[in-house]
Amino acid sequence: MELINKSFFQPPTLLLTGIPGLEAIQIWISIPLCVMYLISLLGNCIILFVIKMTSRLHEPQYIFLSMLATTDVGLSLSTLPTVLMVFLLNHREIEFHSCLTQMFFIHTFSSMESAILLAMAFDRFVAICNPLHYTMVLTSPRIIGMGIAAMVRGVVLMVPLPILLKRLSFCKDVILSHCYCYHPDVMKLACGPVRVNIIYGLSLVLCSFGVDAVFIVISYILILKTVLDIASEDGQLKALNTCVSHIFTVCIFYVPLIVLALIHRFGTFTSPLLHVTMANLFLFLTPVLNPLVYSLKTKQIRSVIYKVFKGRGNLFK
Repeated sequence: MELINKSFFQPPTLLLTGIPGLEAIQIWISIPLCVMYLISLLGNCIILFVIKMTSRLHEPQYIFLSMLATTDVGLSLSTLPTVLMVFLLNHREIEFHSCLTQMFFIHTFSSMESAILLAMAFDRFVAICNPLHYTMVLTSPRIIGMGIAAMVRGVVLMVPLPILLKRLSFCKDVILSHCYCYHPDVMKLACGPVRVNIIYGLSLVLCSFGVDAVFIVISYILILKTVLDIASEDGQLKALNTCVSHIFTVCIFYVPLIVLALIHRFGTFTSPLLHVTMANLFLFLTPVLNPLVYSLKTKQIRSVIYKVFKGRGNLFK
């Protein structure tokens, strides 16, 4: 009986993993990672500052962009402590409850980002397909309500994840596959029945990310249909040009997410390096590229940032 009690336990700590096979040069890998975090945090904060201080950017499109930037900051801050701890300090241990807390925030901000991308797709749909009613449909109270709904949905859906994991016992190795805590990864360390965890995790993915992705695709199908009905080629290009940044953001968010989900559920024999690569792309790439894409592609934001660095007066009018 004593042996059984020692075999089934809730581990006090878990071990994080860097990049398999590159442990000897992790200190050097930390340099580009630090640069990526700096770009993510600084870039998204600049976008938030510019939108807040520039009255002409207080429009639905840019309000949604500020929500996206806020979510990206939260996502970056959620992974920052453990990533730097592993790569910079070579410290792999994380306390079990701290791991569950990090996992909750990572999944919550990911769900919020998915919902905001859907809201941005809806914004483009109304702007292109029904421009005359744009201001009537996307009113300030409605935009605020959509942001609150994204936050509430993320929190409500993700709260059960750590609760369901805490009820499990762990009898396997306590080594995680990533440099942060990810629900399917932690769940794999458990022994005994995890059927409820698997069903809830799959339902969560389908009901949040899956539903959002479907509606985003439907929005762009309708947008494309409307664009093709525009007589002039210049008009078509102008309409599509307003969607390029959002389409790129959707792709860099959903493609690694889908691949990572498939790897964790069906990729038993895939390389550990593929696991790590997809996981890092999912959490690191989007917060880094979003501010760069929107700063370079959005003329209004680009011009204000340019004036800021030039030190001109009357910037935020």
